[in-house]
Amino acid sequence: MKIVLISDTHNKHQFIKDAELPLGDVIIHAGDVTNKGNSIETTSFLNWFSNLPHKHKIFIAGNHDFLFEKKKQEEIAKLIPDNVIYLENSGVKIEGFQFWGSPDQPAFYQWAFNKTTTERRESFAKIPTHTDVLITHCPPFRILDETKDGDDVGCKILREKVKEVKPKLHVFGHIHEAYGEKSFNKTHFVNASLVDEYYVRKNKPIVFEL
Repeated sequence: MKIVLISDTHNKHQFIKDAELPLGDVIIHAGDVTNKGNSIETTSFLNWFSNLPHKHKIFIAGNHDFLFEKKKQEEIAKLIPDNVIYLENSGVKIEGFQFWGSPDQPAFYQWAFNKTTTERRESFAKIPTHTDVLITHCPPFRILDETKDGDDVGCKILREKVKEVKPKLHVFGHIHEAYGEKSFNKTHFVNASLVDEYYVRKNKPIVFEL
C-alpha cells in the first residue's frame, strides 16, 4: 500500500499542482487544512481533497481548524464528502490495515483542540493496540517536534502511547520547521508539514510504503 503524507497546508492546497502530489493508494492530511477554521476555508479544502485521484482520502483536524471543534459530530458528518474519511479520536480499517486519527494536543495559545493532561490521556488511551497507521496533529515529545528556538514541544503522553502501540507509521505536523522523517522502535515517524515556520510552502509530500 502506497501512502502519500501531507499536513499543514493552511489554505495553500489550491496552489499544489497535480505533478507535485505523488499518486498512491491512500493520501493522509494530518491537520491544519485552514488558517482561520471558518466554513469557507473548510469547504474549499474539502472540495480540493475530495477531487484528488487517490482511492482513499483521510484527514484529521489541526489547531487552526476551529470548525471541527465547534460543530457537533452529526453536523460535521454532513460536511464531509462521501469519498473522504474524517477521523477524530476514531479509526478506520482499509485493506486490512488499521488507521487511527486524533487532533488533540497540549495547550498551544488559544487554538483549537487544546486538551488538558487528563483529556489527552483519555483520548490517547483509545488508540487501539493493533493500530498500523497513527495520525495525530501534534508530534510525540522529542520526535520531530523541535521549534526554531530549539524547544521540544511534542506531547509526552502521546510518546508513551506510541511506544506501547508501536504503529508501523506515525504521521503528524503542527511544528512546521521540524518537517522530516525518522525511524526507531519499529515505527516510522513523519512530520509532513508542507509549509515552513513562516507559512511558506516549500516542503514536499512524503511517501511511505506500508
